[in-house]
Amino acid sequence: MSLSNTLLLGFIAGVTILAGLPIGRLRKPAPSLRILLNAIAVGILLFLVWDVFSHAWEPLDAALIAVHEDTGGLGPVFGYGLLFIGGLSVGLLSLVAYERMMTRSAARSTQRVGPGAMSAVEADRLGRRGVASWSSARQLALMIAIGIGLHNFAEGLAIGQSAAAGEVALATLLVIGFGLHNATEGFGIVAPLAAESAATESSTPALTGGPEAASAGVDNRPSWRFLLLMGAIGGGPTFLGTLIGHGFTSAAVSVLFLTLAAGSILYVVVQLLGVAAKAKRPDLLAYGLLIGLVAGFVTDAIVTAAGA
Repeated sequence: MSLSNTLLLGFIAGVTILAGLPIGRLRKPAPSLRILLNAIAVGILLFLVWDVFSHAWEPLDAALIAVHEDTGGLGPVFGYGLLFIGGLSVGLLSLVAYERMMTRSAARSTQRVGPGAMSAVEADRLGRRGVASWSSARQLALMIAIGIGLHNFAEGLAIGQSAAAGEVALATLLVIGFGLHNATEGFGIVAPLAAESAATESSTPALTGGPEAASAGVDNRPSWRFLLLMGAIGGGPTFLGTLIGHGFTSAAVSVLFLTLAAGSILYVVVQLLGVAAKAKRPDLLAYGLLIGLVAGFVTDAIVTAAGA
């Protein structure tokens, strides 16, 4: 298959992540719906953790079998093992470091607030710039998008490698499967944003400067521009992985990106589970987890049926 046709397949597989993003603009969803959306996102991400780990472990498992059967040495075992541990460590601990940096930045902004000065919230917003000024829900959405993007890069490699090998039918089925898969991942990105829109609407005066802003009906929903940015971060790597995968095959690169994704997604799952625990609705948490997990396994079954 030509490079242009291969890239088209990668684009189609990646762009489907946009299908789930409009949910982030829900206006004032009911509290029970917000809890359910959060739980579904956790279920989807838990499936991704399993999916990522299982694929990242395959080269290491094959190397161990080769040692057992005296058809290979220990070099690949240690090599893949270091990549596995290193990628997982960086993916998880980098987000821990990022969270601490944001916490310290917020603390410094709060310390600048004195008697008669602007409110702590206003000072915090004015004292930070860029991503640091985003709400916690939007920063969490960014973390989810990054983790999913790393995962989708590895999926793009599979598409590119299949197309380069002339397996057109396999590459096409992979696009269909990964496309459906990415649509559920897009929902996972924006689920925290749907909750934020309603949760912060009652506190609009503190965030925007006074009761006048509240009466004006400030819309705290994420903009379409923001949603497209999250879609590009989460889905764009599919296209990039397809481009690279068409040129060469590397199990080591796949292991590295998959474990980076696993670490970052694990961190996000812990954050979302904390939000779910505060709601004290174990029934909705269970329903949402079940829906998310089933959605993940159903779409993965399509990929498996393609022979991937």
